[in-house]
Amino acid sequence: MAMDRALIERLIKESLPDAEVSIEDLRGDGDHYAARVASRAFRGKSRIEQHQMVYRALKGRMGSELHALSLVTSVPQD
Repeated sequence: MAMDRALIERLIKESLPDAEVSIEDLRGDGDHYAARVASRAFRGKSRIEQHQMVYRALKGRMGSELHALSLVTSVPQD
């Protein structure tokens, strides 16, 4: 079952309202995405903690509806 790009973005922004999100469907199949997420909520967090925050935002869909997500996280420059 594929997952829509807009749903991924919506779920991330619901959890991280200030997030700047950019999502690319890598294969055009709705299963393999690359995402860039920048949020002030990541400040002071390790890269692993940042990624965990994004995965939590996807509410258990990672590995089922969403097969693969290449993820780059950052804190926006003020």
